[in-house]
Formats: sequence, structure tokens, C-alpha cells
Amino acid sequence: MNDFAKKPHEKELFGHPIGLYVLFFVEMWERFSYYGMRAILTLYLAAPIILGDPQSGFGWSNGETLSFYGTYTMFVYLTSIPGGWIADKFIGQKKAVMLGGVLLCIGHSILAVDAQWAFFTGLIFIVLGVGFLKPNISTMVGGLYKKGDDRRDKGFYVFYIGINLGAFLGALIVGATAANYGWHYGFGLAGIGMALGQIVYTYGLKFIGPVGDFLGKEDSPDKDLLNKPLNNIEKDRMIVMFLSFLIIIVFWGAFEQAGGLMSLYTEQKTSRIISFSLPFIGNEIPAAVFQSINAFFIIILGTAVGGFWHKWKKKGKESSSLFKMAIGVIIMAFGFFFMSKASSEVVMNGSEVAEKSAMIWLVLAYLFHTIGELCASPVALSFITKLAPVKYASFMMGSYFAATGLGNKVAGWVGGLSENAGDFEVFTGIAVTCTVFGFLIIMILKPLKRLIHGAED
Repeated sequence: MNDFAKKPHEKELFGHPIGLYVLFFVEMWERFSYYGMRAILTLYLAAPIILGDPQSGFGWSNGETLSFYGTYTMFVYLTSIPGGWIADKFIGQKKAVMLGGVLLCIGHSILAVDAQWAFFTGLIFIVLGVGFLKPNISTMVGGLYKKGDDRRDKGFYVFYIGINLGAFLGALIVGATAANYGWHYGFGLAGIGMALGQIVYTYGLKFIGPVGDFLGKEDSPDKDLLNKPLNNIEKDRMIVMFLSFLIIIVFWGAFEQAGGLMSLYTEQKTSRIISFSLPFIGNEIPAAVFQSINAFFIIILGTAVGGFWHKWKKKGKESSSLFKMAIGVIIMAFGFFFMSKASSEVVMNGSEVAEKSAMIWLVLAYLFHTIGELCASPVALSFITKLAPVKYASFMMGSYFAATGLGNKVAGWVGGLSENAGDFEVFTGIAVTCTVFGFLIIMILKPLKRLIHGAED
């Protein structure tokens, strides 16, 4: 059959289904809105109260801010469990993503209103929206590929670049907008990004075809799978997936310092003055803009890291998903040694910062965090779609994101320790703990090698 005779959802572009690129742009805009909002969230909560000023915030302490940040981001991802379960049991992934997009548009729009009630109401809608959208759109990416298709991992790297292109643009543009015009202009701009994502999804559904349809429909060829009990191989796969969730909790518990402690550290203790003036920014880089560095590195390095693991596997070396995730934890941990170096440069005069640290340490930290993330996160997404039984596809993806949410809560708790323990002690403690944890996981994988490889085959 030539390309002209194919239906829209059967066509390919650059060796992948066109539906991948539709979901790429939907997730790009959704992440633009989420990470744009996240880039200014802790800064807004910690900003002093200045009545009538667009830069007025809540005036919370660092400890209160980080605690709230951890709780909020935890619930953002915990709702992925009911979001995935509802999709599996009642409406399918396709409709769940549509519903999630609508809720996110409402939430981000409400955040643009300068009122306390609007702030908390908007966050509730965002929590619910991400819960429906996030696990189901990732599951749909896996559904574009048939079982055994070796393009799946590469497809998730492409998808992951879309996530981080949105995160890069969101942190950069929303951060600069909030710094120049006020917090709520930044929140409103994030809402516009989400609306664009919803438009792309609506018009791109024809390229997705039956992927994401509810399996329980009368005419569904896979309807019987919903009632079929799990076999022994599927049970082994469930065990391996739950082991991966433990790694994910630790990984994101450290990594998510980016939106909490590292964001506040950048604002309060990093010298952000440059010798020249940038358009819309000036010669002092807003703290929120630094959160675009991670996403920028992912866009640059994403395909290179994916290519490295492909060659690694061809050489016959250990390449299980759990091994890659453990390596990711270790590499990410090294980034915190640079933050330890940065905090050692800070000179305090009582409660005032007399001398700040250089920006280069932040950039190097984000570089190692990025390489670690590329070893862990896109691999985990592909891993779940390969191993999860069809009847629990979205639920298990939701469980993965719930583990991410628990990691976010851990991040808020750990970050809050810096108020009493100090930045150097916290950054060094994270670095050492994650390094040791990563090596322990690698050691555990050896006696479980047969189970793990049997589950992934």
C-alpha cells in the first residue's frame, strides 16, 4: 500500500507514526504551562507582601514555601492513579486526555486572577487536570507501537524532547514575563500555552486512530483482556515495575530540588549579574529563567544519550531499564556536589548574604542532573508501557507518576532541612545518599537478573 492510500493514523514521518508528533506538541504545550507556572511558584510564595505591586507575593518563609511546594507537586502526580484507573475502566485514554486538557485550561486561567481564592482554586484544577492528562498521554505514546517494535524507546526520547522543549520555553518566557510585568501575567501566559495544546490535540486526533480508545466498548477487539486474570509472566513484570517505582521516588526526591531549594537558592544566594544587557531581561537574569537550563540540555543531549544506550546494548553489555535508571541516579547525584561547591562560596553576615556564589556551579549541576534524567525518565516511561498488562496500562503509568509525586514530597521535606542544617550540608547529603543508593540498586540487580530480563523480553 503506498503512502497516499494510507489512513491518517497509519502514516509515518521520520520513521515514526505521525501520531507521535501530535502527542509531542500536545505535551510540549502542556509542559510549557506547567513548568512555566512551576518556575515562578516558589518565588511567588516567598516574595514579600507589597500591596498594589505586581511583584507582591505571599511573604512565606523558605520552609513554608518548600513544604507547600512538595505537597502540591505530590498531589499533582498522585492524582495520576485515579486518572489512569478511570481511563482504564470507564472512558479510555483519549477522552481522559481531552478532559485533563480542559481542566488545565480552566486552572491556569484562574491563576491569572490576582486574588488568594483564585490562586488556590487554580491549583486544584491543575492537580486534577494533570492527573487525567499525564499518565494517559504517555500510555498513548506506547500504544502507537506494536509489541516488540524496537522504535518504542526512541519514540519516547522524541516525546521526551517535546516535554522539555515546552519546559524550556515555559521557564524562559513565563519567568521573564513574571519578572518584568508581574506574577499573574506569568500565570496567564502559562494558560495560553495550555490552550494551544488543547487545540493541537483536538485537530490531531485523526492521526492517532484507535490508540487510546476505551477497551470496554462492545466493538473493541481487546474487550476480553479487561477480565482476563494475570499470568505468571505478567505478575513478574508487576514486581519489576514496583521495584522501578522505588528508584523513581529517590530520583525525583533529589531532582525536584530544582523547583524548590535550588530555585530559592538561585534567587537569594547566586550572583546573577552579567556584563551585558539581554532583551526583555537586562543585565540581571531572573531566577526563574535558570530552570530552563535543564530543559535546554535535554533538547541538546536527548538523542545522544539514547544513541549511547542503543550502542551499549549492541555490545552485549548490561542495558536493562532498571540498570539505566540506577546509573541515572548516580550521575544526577554528582550534580549536587557542584551545588555543595556553590554553597561553600556564600558568605553570610548574620542573616544577610554578603557574598554570593557564581552561576557556573548552577549550570554544571543542571548539566549532570540532565544526563541523569535522560538515563532514568524516558527509559522508565517506555519501560512501563512495555511491561504493564493491557488492562492496567494507564493505572500502572499513573502509579509511576504517583511515585514521582511521592518523590516531589520528599524533595520538599529534604529542601526544608536547609533552614536549620544549611545548604552545604543538604546538598552534600543528597549527593552522597543518591550515589550510595544507585550503587546498591546495581548490586541488587545481579541476583535479580533472570527475573528482570525475563520480564522485559
